[in-house]
Parts: sequence; structure tokens; C-alpha cells
Amino acid sequence: MHEMDTYKLLVQGYAHPGPDNNSYFASPSCVLVYSNGKKVLIDPGADKEKLLTALSNEGLRVDDIDIVFLTHWHPDHFLNIRLFPNHDIMDATTIWRDTGEEVFPEGELMSKIPGTNIVILATPGHREEHVSLLVNTADQGVVCIAQDVFWWEDGKQLENPIEEELLALDDPFLADKDELITSRKLVLEKANWIIPGHGKMFRNPRKN
Repeated sequence: MHEMDTYKLLVQGYAHPGPDNNSYFASPSCVLVYSNGKKVLIDPGADKEKLLTALSNEGLRVDDIDIVFLTHWHPDHFLNIRLFPNHDIMDATTIWRDTGEEVFPEGELMSKIPGTNIVILATPGHREEHVSLLVNTADQGVVCIAQDVFWWEDGKQLENPIEEELLALDDPFLADKDELITSRKLVLEKANWIIPGHGKMFRNPRKN
């Protein structure tokens, strides 16, 4: 597919209701990808302390990150962009720089994160703009940072789920169910391993 990259799962995503009916606590899987000499942070999340601790454990500071990329615009996935005031912020169509924005050149949309080998995969359903990312690794094959194409509340993740269970997984925050199921099938077609938005990384049952 392309040359090999490496990645580090900095923060495992979590999600759980609060002590009353009016609160919910969540922060997603935060993934650092090393690609083509760049350090790319996928979804900085909302949990400031967990992210900063994980970066420090990796021997990195905020300023060492080259690219901050957002898979979709749910606040739990992007609130920590406040930690990166001097960075460009990207999603699958646009680069935000200072007070301006730059739309990706035609042909790069839904192709790769600029300057890297990281493939952008359109996976709408949870939100219309949602994308997933494919990272080709030497030891695990293709790892898909699928984020909220698949996710679980804490304690509800299935162990060794089969394909039918993954396709039927409930998502109370989805935008379009049919699109989400199509996106889930696409991820299962592409990936050996899957990093969900909230929950543990798991092996694609199609690839077992």
C-alpha cells in the first residue's frame, strides 16, 4: 500500500455517563503516528492530563508535534487543540492556520494527510465529515484508526467480537445508520487491526 510507518496509542479512549442524567464523560483514543519524518497527532481529545503525560512518557513536548489532525468535529475529540495554539489544525478537507483556512488541493481530498503516508478513508455515519486513517506497519499490517466508526462505553466492549456484532454495534450519537454500517464494512475490508474511538484496540475478525 505504501512504505511502513509506526504509531503509538498515547491515550486509550473512554466514555461513561456521569453520576446524574445530565453529564457524560468521554475522551477518545489519541494516536501518535510517525510517518515520513513527521509526528502526527490524531484527535488530541479532551483529557488534558492524560495527553500531556503520554507525550512526556514518549519524550515529547507539545511543540514537537508536526501535525494535529481531527477525524471529526465532536468536542470530546478536539477540545485539546487548546494545547496547540501555534499549530496548524487539519481535518480531511481543510487546514486552519492562524485566522485563515486553506482547503486541500483537489486530488488530495480523502487521499493522504499532506506530507505523510497516512491514508484518509471517508467513513461517514457517526458524523457526516468523519474519516478514519490507515497506517501501514511492519508488524501488524494495516492499522485503522477508526475512531467512532466503532466505540464502546467503559465496561461494555465485546471480547473478540465477530463481524455481525461489530456491524450491529449501537451508536446513540450517530448521524446516519446506513452510512455508518457501510463505513464499518469498509474498515473491516481494509484493516488488520482497529483502534476504536473509545475502548481497546482489537483484531479485525475478517483477518483472523
